[in-house]
Order: sequence, then structure tokens, then C-alpha cells
Amino acid sequence: MALSRREKRIIRQKRVRVKVRGSAAQPRLCVFRGLKHISVQVIDDLAGHTLLAASTLSPELKGKLKKTSDKEAAKEVGKLIGQKCKDKGIAKVVFDRNGFLFHGRVKAVAEGAREAGLKF
Repeated sequence: MALSRREKRIIRQKRVRVKVRGSAAQPRLCVFRGLKHISVQVIDDLAGHTLLAASTLSPELKGKLKKTSDKEAAKEVGKLIGQKCKDKGIAKVVFDRNGFLFHGRVKAVAEGAREAGLKF
């Protein structure tokens, strides 16, 4: 029986999540790519808490973006989460692509976060 695209992504997500763990010193930067929006969370897996979050629906980016589903919007989300991490004192994170391939919008988020000074 053939698996759907969503089921394949969940399998990749579980395989990567075994290796990628976030802590208070080096939290996990998790990316979710939807059809219309992209969202990012910084998570401390040991405590089970989301430390920071940003998306194309964030008030800081709401009127600034022309489209919410392109690479430029994803890069802005990456810059925003990088700036929030800097303000909170987080310098280094573990990047979790969440089962998505590392290209396009997911890669743009990583580039934006790096530009803001975040290290992977």
C-alpha cells in the first residue's frame, strides 16, 4: 500500500526527532510550513515548553508582508525569530526541519535566522 505525502513526512519527522533534541542551553528551532503560512517555534524539550514563537501571522509582520506563502515571507519570519532569540539571550539552537525537505521556504527561514545572528 502506498503512503501519502503527509504520512511520509510524519515518518521523516519521527526519524529526525529521535536525533534532534532541544535543551534550555540549546533549544530546538522547529519549522512548520503550511500552504498559506509558515510558523517557527523555539522549544525546550527537557522542560516541554515553547520559549518563543513567530509566524507570518505575527503582529510584527502582519502588514509588512505582501504574500505570506513565499520565500521572502519565510526569510522575514526567520529574521524575526532570530531577533527574538537575541533579545531573550539565546545564541545557539538546533534546527528541526520537521520532516520537510531543506529547500525553498524552510531554507529561507534558516537563512533569515542566521542573518539575525542565530547559530545552528
